[in-house]
Amino acid sequence: MKIGILGSGIVAQTLAGGFLKHGYETMVGTRDAAKLAEWRGRHPKAHVGSFSQTAAFGEALVLAVKGTAAADALRAAGEANLAGKLVMDATNPIADKPPVNGVLHFFTTHDESLMERLQKEFPAAKLVKAFNSVGSARMVNPEFKGGRPTMFICGNDDNAKAAATWILDQFGWEAADMGRAEAARAIEALCMLWCIPGFLHNQWTHAFKLLTD
Repeated sequence: MKIGILGSGIVAQTLAGGFLKHGYETMVGTRDAAKLAEWRGRHPKAHVGSFSQTAAFGEALVLAVKGTAAADALRAAGEANLAGKLVMDATNPIADKPPVNGVLHFFTTHDESLMERLQKEFPAAKLVKAFNSVGSARMVNPEFKGGRPTMFICGNDDNAKAAATWILDQFGWEAADMGRAEAARAIEALCMLWCIPGFLHNQWTHAFKLLTD
């Protein structure tokens, strides 16, 4: 499977490196190729292109940009290039305001997630929320004493979620399917919870684990 990463920040670079590690042909989409010069030196097999080139290249895509730039990134990718494809949505609706007592501000409400907004605008894309509730340092094959951590996912297409689950398994995660796109309201809020120990105590190396009997 060819993977297209929409974004070129630390999350995008980390996930692209993970896909390359696991043998996927990978292209990173960016508006500024110079931003990836150092990263490409460490990953010579990676391809770099525009958002539209990357979306056309990928058989499956990852959206890894700031939440405020998510819709523009998909518009730049092109609706035709997104149609019918898994788009793993790693974004969070973080507002451009400082946290209060460690709690982030979101630009969405409790009744609508960012992923829902994106899915409404791009109905032919198969969005699956994933990779949004952990820091980039632990996204690819993390090691915890308690075993594999849980990545909560959701989306409207079961086949897309199955493909995302397969990828997450390779990346060292147990996927927990929370249902349809509306569940992203809760999953995106996990980012807010995950960040509190970081802002308050400079602890950034944790992950969530769902326990069942």
